Amino acid sequence: MTTSTRGADKVPAVLVLEDGRIFRGRAYGAVGETFGEAVFSTGMTGYQETLTDPSYHRQVVVMTAPHVGNTGVNDEDAESKRIWVSGYVVRDPARVPSNWRSRRTLDEELAAQGVVGISGVDTRALTRHLRERGAMRVGIFSGNALPDEGTMLAEVRQAPEMQGADLSAEVATKEAYVVPAQGEKKFTVAAVDLGIKGMTPYRMAERGIEVHVLPATATVDDVYAVDPDGVFFSNGPGDPATADHPVSVMRGVLERGTPLFGICFGNQILGRALGFGTFKLKYGHRGINQPVQDRTTGKVEVTAHNHGFAVDAPLDKVSDTPFGRAEVSHVCLNDNVVEGLQLLDKPAFSVQYHPEAAAGPHDAAYLFDRFVSLMEGQRA
Repeated sequence: MTTSTRGADKVPAVLVLEDGRIFRGRAYGAVGETFGEAVFSTGMTGYQETLTDPSYHRQVVVMTAPHVGNTGVNDEDAESKRIWVSGYVVRDPARVPSNWRSRRTLDEELAAQGVVGISGVDTRALTRHLRERGAMRVGIFSGNALPDEGTMLAEVRQAPEMQGADLSAEVATKEAYVVPAQGEKKFTVAAVDLGIKGMTPYRMAERGIEVHVLPATATVDDVYAVDPDGVFFSNGPGDPATADHPVSVMRGVLERGTPLFGICFGNQILGRALGFGTFKLKYGHRGINQPVQDRTTGKVEVTAHNHGFAVDAPLDKVSDTPFGRAEVSHVCLNDNVVEGLQLLDKPAFSVQYHPEAAAGPHDAAYLFDRFVSLMEGQRA
């Protein structure tokens, strides 16, 4: 990625998909070039959380909402210490943000962090194209002297694909740290960081949990060195088929029977640990309006998603695994994709979506309480 920032809003920009489709617009954020996987997010709000979610590492995010940047950027809502998206695509950026917490414009924040974006694009047409053709590699090029279309397309096609990408160690913490419990400490949880969002340990801390966040390279011995009452595996980017180390660590946790909870990438890791396969979705689920049914209660939740891969597990039966019986606990009502797993003979479960929901609906916050119940049951 190469970038500069001066006068970006007057600079021409071009978005080039790997199948040759081209969209033209204006530079938004930094000026230069960037590459990644083109995906779309259907959230009407929460763009700051999306940008700073480590799960979006090496992805170029297309916002389906037409107006983006209306509330500016504040210093409270980031999910990590930096923007992780490779590029950003919007139709109509806000001319002037309006929010009492705003400290700067989204354009300024993107430029300051060197994130190349493009505005003035027909994002509806682009989203329809990705829905029909599937997520694919993309490049954004901006500047007053752009390469010819053939050269840009060749560069896009040389970029790495998301399938087969092992990315969690690139976004995870390098050193362990502790998020203290709020109020009385009730439990200790070891959280394996595969790209964790900041709101996740906060949601656990609200429930009296002291969270020890460990690097993606943590071993089983590292996990149990904190004497955990429960173990958590976080969300994160990349292809779960490459995540052999986290799968091995999770199997070690399952063998010991410690209460276990996984979110997003953690759900895919549990699927692999149980012997199920994973596969790449055509265009994935991203946004904060995805309907999911909790099959254990029949309740339908509106949920926040960000995943391009899914677990291949049977929806119509209980499966035998090396760790006892397992079943699909949650399913997406749009396409019947597996959205959750649970073991019936051990205290372990996972969901594919984001119950911490920042920003987004809070329908699924009860899942943290379910994790607490498992630890209470184990202690009893």
